[in-house]
Parts: sequence; C-alpha cells; structure tokens
Amino acid sequence: MKTIAAIGLGLSLAGCAATPAARPAAVGQVAVPYNPIGLERVIGQDAASLTRLFGQPDADIREGTARKLQFQGRFCVLDAYLYPKDGQPPRVTYIDAREPDGSTIDRASCVSALTRREGGK
Repeated sequence: MKTIAAIGLGLSLAGCAATPAARPAAVGQVAVPYNPIGLERVIGQDAASLTRLFGQPDADIREGTARKLQFQGRFCVLDAYLYPKDGQPPRVTYIDAREPDGSTIDRASCVSALTRREGGK
C-alpha cells in the first residue's frame, strides 16, 4: 500500500513540475481598449488629410510601404499608422495615444486635443 501511495505522490509532483510558473502582471501598464468611436476623423485618412487636421507631423517614419506619423501636443502624443491596401495610397489603419510622460490616455480625447493645437485646423 505504501508503494502505491509513493507512486501517486511522485506522479502528482511530476505534474507540478510541468506547470509553467504564473507571470506577475506588469506594474504601471494599463491596457486601454481600442474603441473606434471618436476616431472617425482619423481612421481611414491619408497623410495629407492628417496634416490638414493636425498640422505638420512632429515625426514622419517610413518603413517599406508603411508609414507612421506622430503628432505631439501639450496634452498627448498621437501615433498614426498608415498602410497601403489594394494598390491604394497608405491610409490610417491604427492609432495609438499617450500622455507626454508615457502614461495612457483615451485615443479620442487625444485626437480632440490635437485638433485644437496650434497648426491644426
């Protein structure tokens, strides 16, 4: 009977060894759900439209056919990612926003704030 108990204990411990350790959650990082409401003026637009809306970009980064335009304001930084599709010019497919210190901010709030910055229309 002791042999069966020892085998059972050994199998139980073997199962524990194969279980991956739980990872702690990242501290200070809060995921902001992507909600397209309030982003209609940006999603699907080309670079010229963004420039008319926000003024000249503070950064214009190109990698292959992709492009990232960055607009900085007093309250936030907005990154607009433009990709071509079906032979058409690149258009915004995704945006990301953050406060100047890097903390999270609602994307629509950032778009609204940037449209009121000097240079934006």
